[in-house]
Amino acid sequence: QVQLVESGGGLVQAGGSLRLSCGASGRTFSSYGMGWFRQAPGKEREFVATINYSGGITVYEDSVKGRFTISRDNAKNTLYLQMNSLKPDDTAVYYCALGRNSGAFRLRSNYVYWGQGTQVTVSS
Repeated sequence: QVQLVESGGGLVQAGGSLRLSCGASGRTFSSYGMGWFRQAPGKEREFVATINYSGGITVYEDSVKGRFTISRDNAKNTLYLQMNSLKPDDTAVYYCALGRNSGAFRLRSNYVYWGQGTQVTVSS
């Protein structure tokens, strides 16, 4: 059984920064691609960023390019999302997910395990 636990969410003013973390256990973390998704109230869960097993490939949703950075530390079994220049539209519950293999994926259907989510609220 895989467990993914997000942390680092909170309340921040527009223009501020947060760093989310996702700790993984129960599977060889370094063998799998990972992703971040988010879900705002009344909206579907959407893709934010993904990273392949080694960290050599990253893909971002257009609205976060240049502001967010996904990274991983395989020695610590941890995934990160550095979020800078935050906007009120970034307000959502953020989820990390473990992919079905070593690649980097945009589609939710390619992820097999999900964390419980962490709330990010950006005030204007």
